[in-house]
Parts: sequence; C-alpha cells; structure tokens
Amino acid sequence: MVKTEVQNKVIIGSRESRLAVLQSEMVRDYIKTQHPELDVEILTMKTTGDKILDRTLDKVGGKGLFVKELDKALLEGRTMLSVHSLKDMPMEVPGELPLLAFSKREDPRDVLVLPEGVSELDLTKPLGCSSLRRTLQLKELYPEMEVKSIRGNLQTRLRKLDNGEYSGLILAAAGLKRLGLENRICRYFSEDEILPAAGQGILAVQGRQDLTYDYLEGYRDEKTWFAGSAERAFVKYLNGGCSSPVAAYGVVEGDELFLRGLYYRECDGRYFKDSIRGPKSEAEKLGRDLAKRMQDMYENDKTGGTSL
Repeated sequence: MVKTEVQNKVIIGSRESRLAVLQSEMVRDYIKTQHPELDVEILTMKTTGDKILDRTLDKVGGKGLFVKELDKALLEGRTMLSVHSLKDMPMEVPGELPLLAFSKREDPRDVLVLPEGVSELDLTKPLGCSSLRRTLQLKELYPEMEVKSIRGNLQTRLRKLDNGEYSGLILAAAGLKRLGLENRICRYFSEDEILPAAGQGILAVQGRQDLTYDYLEGYRDEKTWFAGSAERAFVKYLNGGCSSPVAAYGVVEGDELFLRGLYYRECDGRYFKDSIRGPKSEAEKLGRDLAKRMQDMYENDKTGGTSL
C-alpha cells in the first residue's frame, strides 16, 4: 500500500476522561519534543463504554465499547492516531488500524484505596471492583467481604468511595500515579496476590495502515512491546475480553521473557495460574503456548485449581 505524506498537523483521538486526556497529552508532548515543527492537537470524544454505566461490561459488549468511536474517527480521517490504555483494547485489532507502539510500562499492580481519612476496611460495606479478574482473586484475600461492581471514570469512583458507598476500591496503580493520586493508595497487591490484566500500565498508540509515523520513532519501549505482545497473545488464544477472568503478566529479563497467566474455567468456577519462560523474540508464541498448555491441562483436570 502506498504511504501518504506526513502532514504538519497531527490529531490524536482520545476518550474524554481526565486520565485518557492526560495519557494522550503524554504522547502529544513526546511528539512535540521530538518534532517541534508539528502542530499536535487532541480530539476528545465520549465512547459507548463511557456512556453505559449501569451495567457491567460483559453485559453490554466488552472492551470494544471503549474504542468504537476512536476507530471510526481514525478511519474517517478525523484523527491520525489514537491513544489507549492497552488493557482496554480488544484482542482483535483491525488490520487497517495497527498498533504502532507501546509506552514504557507504568506500575502494573492493582491497589487498594480507602475513603479519605480512613485507615481500615469497613467489613459492613462492599469492596468496589470493576472486573471479574480482580473479583476472583479478591475472594482469596478478603473471603469475608462482598465485592460489588462499580463503573465510571476514576474521579467518579473515588467520589462514590468517599461518599460512603464502598469500604474500599480496587484500582490500577498506573492510573492513580499518572493523575498524581499516589497518596490515595493504601496497599499494593503483588502480582502473586492479584495477577494484573494483560496490558495493565501500558499505553498503546494506534494508527492507520496508510499513514507514515516517522514522528513516533523512538517512542516504542522494546521490553514493554515484547511483554505486552505475549500477554495479549495469551488472552487472545483463550478468547478473553475486557470482562473475562483471564489475566497475564510478562517481564523481560535480558533476552528472556517470563510470563504468568490466569485461566478461569466457567463450567465449575475454578481458576488456575501457570507460567512459562523463553526467548523474548518469541513473545507471541510464548503467550499462545502457555494458553494452550493451561487449557489442555485444565480441560483434563477434575480437582485442581482454586474454586470460588
């Protein structure tokens, strides 16, 4: 396909939440620093996923609801690239809208946030949590507590917490840190306690196949690209979406990639964890191999795993 000429104006598509805009500004600032001659703007829009807040994502279509409008803007030429939280992206990406780069990873861990001025969990109120992945693992850590779904942007969730609707929230450390709200974090959960969502802490830049992106040269973080690619391959093989209780977390150590995965078996409510290690250059294959191994193992398993 013939590549079009690079334009002097770059328009970045973004969800309109404060966190999404901040993340787009991070990419904008990188481009402007490297190429001050370019005029870089951010076009914000409300996605379908941002509008539907009274139901959990698995009831209304999954993570594709957060990218539908951004994809349309790209295809129509209203924007030249989109910035996403990688964990919010569908595993299937249109060929004409390729992923161009992953940022250096922010803290991938999940955290506990308590109401302002509170130092301990109130066991009479539920924990607020937006994903089944977290809910499954929280039942091991807090078996005595109710876990209740909570939707909305980060500020909305914190407001509901501080108004007394929840005893605490389980959130991604990355978003809180990017917004300067690290002081709200009361506890960090290790990856052994709560395995992160695939792509957690990573920004993904998506573009059009028929455009050139020389101005993004140097933005892609190699370690994150390998880790994120392995994580997404793992989840894609298992057909896991945004609300699916499937998780993966990869770490590059020299030329090797260490990948951990979580697989949920819906038929009996069991979930399992396993890991694999291999060359980082085979990141996607490692993700698929781990997924296949876990799937095969647990389809034949009658007693293993954690039942919740």
